[in-house]
Amino acid sequence: MIYRFCRSVLRVLYKLLYRLEVSGLEHIPKEGGVLLCSNHITLLDPPTIGIMVERKVHFMAKQELFSIFGFSWLIRQLGAFPVKRGGVSKESIKTALNLLRNGHVIGIFPEGRRVKDAEANVIGKKGAATFALRSDAAVIPVAIIGTYKLFRKMRVVYGPPVDLTEFKENGGPDAAERATEKIMASIAELKKH
Repeated sequence: MIYRFCRSVLRVLYKLLYRLEVSGLEHIPKEGGVLLCSNHITLLDPPTIGIMVERKVHFMAKQELFSIFGFSWLIRQLGAFPVKRGGVSKESIKTALNLLRNGHVIGIFPEGRRVKDAEANVIGKKGAATFALRSDAAVIPVAIIGTYKLFRKMRVVYGPPVDLTEFKENGGPDAAERATEKIMASIAELKKH
């Protein structure tokens, strides 16, 4: 209930303030585990990639936010779960995998940090690929295009699922690394649209 209310309010605000345009929502499966893998520009990115999606999108949030009275309750209602700074804890990994295996949607930023568009060839972190390979979740690349300047157009493009079958079947010690490269390449391709 709270999630849907906040999502509705943010949809209106983003359309007014950032003239948000979205394409490719049809690529997101209507059921089953899904990883939305996006580039990362600012702290506004989680709602940007989640508000137009009909399914509830979960995100990792730094553990410190969960110690703020009242705010902890709110962000849990909005689908956030805690992650330790400087690395992903076993508990965060377990929570993410359980969400995906139980058919939920998680938004994740494989770059691992906020990156300006001028920074080319950023190497992605292996977390998203590892979650995908261990859960069989669909991987949907997402590109946020724009600068969050008021009344200037922002775009979000959702691409077709990234096929990671070759990395599941052939595995090997570098499977997550190669899968990450493929996910990052898919995001980069979408940013050209």
